[in-house]
Amino acid sequence: MEKLTVSDARCAEAIGSEVLVRGWVRTRRDSKAGFSFLEINDGSCQGNLQVVADAALANYESEVKRLTAGCSVVIEGVLRASPGKGQATELAARSVAVCGWADTETYPLQKKQHSFEFLRTIAHLRPRTNTFGAVARVRNCVCRSIHEFFQEEGFLYVHTPIITASDCEGAGAMFRVTTLDPSAPPPPPVPSPGTAPQGSPFPPLFEQDFFNRPTFLTVSGQLEAETFACSLGKCYTFGPTFRAENSNTTRHLAEFWMVEPEMAFFDLADNMDLAERFLKRIFGDVLARSAEDMEFFRQRIDPTAVDTLRHVLESRFVRVSYTEAVAVLRASGQAFEFPVEWGRDLQAEHERYLTETHFRSPVILYDYPRTIKPFYMRLNDDGRTVRAMDVLVPKVGEIIGGSQREERLDVLDGRMREQGLDPQGYWWYRDLRRYGTVPHAGFGLGVERVLLFITGMANIRDVIPFPRAPGSAEF
Repeated sequence: MEKLTVSDARCAEAIGSEVLVRGWVRTRRDSKAGFSFLEINDGSCQGNLQVVADAALANYESEVKRLTAGCSVVIEGVLRASPGKGQATELAARSVAVCGWADTETYPLQKKQHSFEFLRTIAHLRPRTNTFGAVARVRNCVCRSIHEFFQEEGFLYVHTPIITASDCEGAGAMFRVTTLDPSAPPPPPVPSPGTAPQGSPFPPLFEQDFFNRPTFLTVSGQLEAETFACSLGKCYTFGPTFRAENSNTTRHLAEFWMVEPEMAFFDLADNMDLAERFLKRIFGDVLARSAEDMEFFRQRIDPTAVDTLRHVLESRFVRVSYTEAVAVLRASGQAFEFPVEWGRDLQAEHERYLTETHFRSPVILYDYPRTIKPFYMRLNDDGRTVRAMDVLVPKVGEIIGGSQREERLDVLDGRMREQGLDPQGYWWYRDLRRYGTVPHAGFGLGVERVLLFITGMANIRDVIPFPRAPGSAEF
């Protein structure tokens, strides 16, 4: 007897096989003709497997007719062609064993429809719903595609630290890591008689902390990834990142996943080329490997979901300088909520106008004002702009941010001081410019942001398994 997933059991090729299927009951319907229909799902696919349980089963009255949504079962039987519409097979049960019951009085997924807000309060159970099962499978497809793409392109996968002493973005919105008890901080250390005071640049309190210095949860693995790119050529890091921004919006999370490639001997044009190939690979894989789930999103969440991905795949990404984009926006005649001025960062409404109305295609903006970008981006010869790039797509706006990195030590030091950073605090990063510096570039892609674009889901908290946001860290 073959053990099959629901996905495999729904294939016509399996008809006639004796199989064992395991999963959770979605529904049960009893027929007056002396049998019951069970809908079983195990998470392997969007659709359910219909099971026909005959009244002749030994436990039909005692157990089968008591099954409700949420119960887990192991079913043995024969797959046969289904006379029902929309399904190739059904399972004629020879035995139905109950693994676990679900109390109908308290199981929260009795109704077929629940608000996404409610489902966030039961994040441990929401993967059992159609929507969040589909999100999980598409997320898995995206992550698989990310690794395949970079491995095939000759990149080295590097694990960068989650605990860091460096602020990559210079924004200061970082979670502090400490072993000190804030309700009972230790007294300052008393130096031993005859010893000279230590020359630590940090307040005395940090000498008693675990790392003897201020440390934080990382906002990016970029700086550490650069060290490997400047030694081994091309690498990427893929892991969780953290931002302590007090933002309760549909686009912000306190914990999210980032993939960040870094490439030695790449300039900005190389960076753009890679980003375009990368996104097209992800979207193409999703359409090919997750067709059933994408059809669900098209029908239930966003009717344009599939067509939008196809449009991106068929489009050439338009490359426009920030200065040109500002001119387009100012000449558009649109009444934007946020004013458009050179030197200000563009907002989502501006980015969406460029992609959805003006160019009608994905757009890569480049050469942003130096005043709105971090210290590590290469300064252009005009002294006003840096070699930054943002990849914009319809519906979402920015989906990738990157740049050519500043490889000149004197310019890097000046940019750090300009942004109030002490170059000595980045001594190891500066060493990359002192010993065999090279032109190099990289970018970052937020996995949750790309999932919003792919699925059409409206809230970023609904495309990550356990969302972390202000006041939300229960699970």
